[in-house]
Amino acid sequence: MGEGLAEEVLVVPRAVLETVGMFQGFCSDVSRYLPSLLDPANTSWRTRAVVEEDPSFKQLIPYCVLRWHDVDGVARYFAYTRGGGQQEARLRAKRSLGIGGHISSIDGEHGDDRSYESGMRRELDEEVAIVGGYRSSCVGLINDDATPVGSVHLGIVHVLDLEFAEVASREADLVDGGFHSLAELQADRERFETWSQIALDALAAGGMG
Repeated sequence: MGEGLAEEVLVVPRAVLETVGMFQGFCSDVSRYLPSLLDPANTSWRTRAVVEEDPSFKQLIPYCVLRWHDVDGVARYFAYTRGGGQQEARLRAKRSLGIGGHISSIDGEHGDDRSYESGMRRELDEEVAIVGGYRSSCVGLINDDATPVGSVHLGIVHVLDLEFAEVASREADLVDGGFHSLAELQADRERFETWSQIALDALAAGGMG
């Protein structure tokens, strides 16, 4: 997830989020938040090593949930385990529902929606190979100030509806990947990282469409 702690990543001041409306957990009101969060007047590129320890900034993280419907119309979601080489030590060996990572300064100089979209596609392509087409929808945001990782990150959640259930890992630290029903994932909920637990709860409540 990213090129290392020396890279510059896209951030927005926590104060911007507080002005629009602070929340804990999942929020589906995308149109309320994204215009401010991706406004170049609010965003900046800052050294990742610094902002990882500075909760006055939120690092913007695309969080892509891969969904496929089987022949019976049952939704199945791609989940995987973060391997031991995962750069973020606080997430190692956890199960995850989301694909994505930091938006880097290599993704565009302006720090706007174009930089964001470019970074999201780069992270997705770096981590997995998807066979066939897909339709992407931005469905909400995840904020979790109850954990050290969450306090410095803000997730922007996208659901990718895939044509085929064929996804392969392109990273050694993304292992045990496969598609599962929501019921199967909920039964294993305690093994998942916090953001994924929040996403699973939102899916169960019908908050992701």
